[in-house]
Amino acid sequence: MPFDELLKELQGQKTAQEDPNNVPLEQLFNASFMKKYSRLESFAAFLEKGQFQVDTRDDIRNIPEELFDRHIARETDFANWNAMLETATKELGKA
Repeated sequence: MPFDELLKELQGQKTAQEDPNNVPLEQLFNASFMKKYSRLESFAAFLEKGQFQVDTRDDIRNIPEELFDRHIARETDFANWNAMLETATKELGKA
C-alpha cells in the first residue's frame, strides 16, 4: 500500500468510493437511496421482502446470484446487484 493511502486510512479519510467494501450496507443503501430507486423504505425492508437473512456483505455473496438479481429487478430500478451496488457507491462518494 502506498504511503499516502496508508496515511489516509490511518486518518480515517478514505471515502466510500476509495474503499466501498468497508461502508456499512445501511449507509450504502440508505433510506433516500432506497426511496429513489425502489418502492421500499429501507434496505432492511427490501431484504425482508425477499426473505433474505443478511448482516454482512459475505451474506449477500452467499445468496444465489440469479435469485438475488431477480429480486432486485422486481423490486428496484436496477437490473442486477452489480448495477445497484455501483450506483450506491457512486452516490455515496458524491455525498
